[in-house]
Amino acid sequence: MIDYRTLSPRDFAKSVMTEGRWSNYLCSGEDSQDSQNFAFLFVGTELQSVDISRPAKEDAALVDFLKDSFSNSNFSLAFPYIAASDEKVAVENILMAELADSCQDKMGISSIALMGSCSIEGDNFNKLEDIHSVHDYMQSRMGKNSDGSTNLIVLCHGKSHSSQDSDQPRSESSILSKLVNVVEQLGVKYSVVYVSDPFRSIQHPSHHGLERFLAEGNLGNGSSNSLACDGICQIKSSLLEGILVGIVLLIILISGLCCMMGIDTPTRFETPQDS
Repeated sequence: MIDYRTLSPRDFAKSVMTEGRWSNYLCSGEDSQDSQNFAFLFVGTELQSVDISRPAKEDAALVDFLKDSFSNSNFSLAFPYIAASDEKVAVENILMAELADSCQDKMGISSIALMGSCSIEGDNFNKLEDIHSVHDYMQSRMGKNSDGSTNLIVLCHGKSHSSQDSDQPRSESSILSKLVNVVEQLGVKYSVVYVSDPFRSIQHPSHHGLERFLAEGNLGNGSSNSLACDGICQIKSSLLEGILVGIVLLIILISGLCCMMGIDTPTRFETPQDS
């Protein structure tokens, strides 16, 4: 299912918990048949909404991977339009806050692990270096959730202070592909949420624009690559041209009527009235 509403990051977090069923996975007391062994939150920076319909060459692998995952999953939900808010709060913090509000005292998470440049506050987390560490961590957690609780792993794309291994995949498509291969090899039940964080995209700009306005506004940094007008852009420009032409014609019509009303007919052309 695809939800085309334009959502704020906080509305998106609420929708993930409700419509995305994460409250069923991460809150205790929910339907145990709907539980997952692992839940993954991947916070990226490379993708913009426009890339889904008109991907750049460097985004093609990531877009294809997300589309394939969306089509082949048992349950899929996409929110293409997430607007950048003025709060400038990392999306992983927004999602964790919404998770706490949704579950309250019924938290069904047995462990939380972080990988990458996540800004979640607190010390009660397992820190993972790379995908190999994720594999080892998942193996260590298997069989420990007999009560139906879920292990949450948050992956934030970006340079971490401790990851200097040249063999570590750099692109989001490579990391996601390796992650899916790991969970499929282990044969566990899992759920994945991928979100591109507008605030992190501004702080750590990738190969394209500095800003990320998903619903309306500017895309790109003014380079020649951002001058192309796609189908939606052409429709909007045509509508704008039509509105401007209509306004001009209306002004001309009103001006003509005003001129006609202001002209008095000379008396010599008037038909004399019978006395």
